Amino acid sequence: MISLHETIRVARDVAVCYRYLVDFSTCEQWDPGVYRAAKRTPGTPRIGTEFDVTLTVFGRRMTLRYVIESLQADARIELRATGDGIQSREVITLTPDAAGTTEVDYRADFELTGPMRATGPLVKPLFRRIGRHAVAGLKRALEIDSRPPRQGWRSYAADRSLIAAAPAFTERGYRTLDDKSHSEYMDQRVVVITGATSGIGRAAAGEYARLGASVVLVGRDQERLRTTAAHVRDFAGCDADRVTTILADLLSIGDVQAAAARIATAHPRIDVLVNNAGAMFEEHELTGDGLERTVAINLMAPFVLTEGLMDALIAAEGRVVNMSSGGMYLQPLVLDDMNFEHEAFDGTKAYARAKRGLVALNRHWARRYAESGVRFNAMHPGWVATPGVTRSLPGFNRVMGGFLRDARMGADTAVWLGASTAAGQCTGEFFFDRQPHPTAVLPNTAVLPSQAQSLYGWLRNETGVTVHGLG
Repeated sequence: MISLHETIRVARDVAVCYRYLVDFSTCEQWDPGVYRAAKRTPGTPRIGTEFDVTLTVFGRRMTLRYVIESLQADARIELRATGDGIQSREVITLTPDAAGTTEVDYRADFELTGPMRATGPLVKPLFRRIGRHAVAGLKRALEIDSRPPRQGWRSYAADRSLIAAAPAFTERGYRTLDDKSHSEYMDQRVVVITGATSGIGRAAAGEYARLGASVVLVGRDQERLRTTAAHVRDFAGCDADRVTTILADLLSIGDVQAAAARIATAHPRIDVLVNNAGAMFEEHELTGDGLERTVAINLMAPFVLTEGLMDALIAAEGRVVNMSSGGMYLQPLVLDDMNFEHEAFDGTKAYARAKRGLVALNRHWARRYAESGVRFNAMHPGWVATPGVTRSLPGFNRVMGGFLRDARMGADTAVWLGASTAAGQCTGEFFFDRQPHPTAVLPNTAVLPSQAQSLYGWLRNETGVTVHGLG
């Protein structure tokens, strides 16, 4: 038998601590020994709810099945775990004090079985070290750091070479983050997410809903919207009315305008808009509005939707999160050929230029609406294994598949930007893994404010959108 006992005190209300811990799949956010955790039982965690927790032990992965055996609201959580060669009983006790802080007491008894039993004396120090690191991670996860994030010098130096920065884009880069937690709850807030039916958008929707937000999923396929909404409700354990859907083809200006009108009518206050939808195309083709498709979905749609929801965003002093791509670093903004009419079409290049434009637009919005209270930040998610990557970049997927992040890793910064106190102090920035990064490192790829203004004017003219505060 290996027994662990660790105690911490955190500056959070006991109800918040219990809420975070009772969904034990959050352990992947704070326990460095956990590779992935998933709630197997749909709905709100309760006695009998099961979780799969995959650990990294001695360089290999093993999965334990956890089940909640007993609960005392805001006071005690008891879990039992079983796996190949190991079983445990773990008890988390929460004790509040008059100052509003909470003592978290963690006790665990691990029993090794089968061939693992003989390793007990050797692994006992390892288990105790893992336990200390896990509880220290839990303290970081529960305590709010309100300081604005800053880029470290190593990261800054790596960005300047791009090649040195590339390993950080992989799963390994995400795994080195000191804090992966989402514990700042968003009850009574509204989050709108485009491209929500797969990949990063779907993962972000689930996490926002778990944080208590009402989530509006925007997509072009009614059946996929329906199944995604069901998945998000099961993942978050939330009421059905907190996840709603809007059908819209983001390649169509008219559809995006209509979607914005419906959303604004239903939600006069919007706290977060995540412009996540994106696509890459192999062939050059114009939409019915005369825009090249890559520009339409990656640049036009965010412009039209954001301007259409601006009153609701201002009413809530909300946040806009614009999803870009690391490929943006390799391309400039080409204002005189946005639709690739004078240059041979290349889908990868078109996608990178459109994302470059979105980052420039993000910074322009931050300047334009500086007094509104709305925060605009762009980000890139790293190299993520999504259906879009598999379909659009099969060669890249074959070579890098074992190193790519999963969708939840890719969604991490998108959720953090919308939910965290620290991110709320930033606007006009470009983020990767919760740190601000430069938007240009290669010669002639930086976008001047005057060029961003010209891009804004071009989008306004092409779409016919009446922007906020102008005739």
